[in-house]
Amino acid sequence: MNKKFITYSVAVIIVFMMTFGAPLEAANAAQPATLKVGSSGPDVPDLQYRLKTMGYFNTDVTTYFGTKTLESLKRFQKEYGLAADGVAGTQTWDTLKKVSANQKELDLLAKIIYAEARGESYKGQVAVGAVVMNRLSASGFPDSIRGVIEQPRAFTAVADGQYKLTPDKTAYQAAQDAVKGYDPTNGALYYFNPEIATSDWIWSRKQTVKIGRHIFAV
Repeated sequence: MNKKFITYSVAVIIVFMMTFGAPLEAANAAQPATLKVGSSGPDVPDLQYRLKTMGYFNTDVTTYFGTKTLESLKRFQKEYGLAADGVAGTQTWDTLKKVSANQKELDLLAKIIYAEARGESYKGQVAVGAVVMNRLSASGFPDSIRGVIEQPRAFTAVADGQYKLTPDKTAYQAAQDAVKGYDPTNGALYYFNPEIATSDWIWSRKQTVKIGRHIFAV
């Protein structure tokens, strides 16, 4: 192939990436739209699914913001100290993302629960999910479920590959309960197996409860 043609082609690709790459990245990273009664589009099912995982929205997820979505959203806003205006604006979205999960995030939560605690009781599995949700709401941790789970050295199962295993139905149920606020750890941000833990730091944390093989701490 002609070298001049290759050089020209590469230049065209670079110009295309410079011209369109940033806007595309910005669009992908954009905040969800402000939603209210009558709104439609891809952010509506995200909103409904998050409300559904928390027990506020009890019907099928759609792409339309109707009266059922309005009622569900207003209940959520009221219980979380927000203006109960039924409008999903920036503050509502920010709060919702710290205490809920969409479908992809629920998948990730079920995966880490299964990887870290599949040999534990149901309560022990929910406890692992609760730690993820507690970190999501706490300062000093990533602000997304994926970020919390995949933070370097945060969870052993991510590092050793068990995170890639397919979670079972119990792990998904545990994930849903953790998202709904069931927290048997009493607000724990960490947990460890005392039989294999070698870190002096983790032993220095205030312990909240022991469930199965794990000690939970803040």
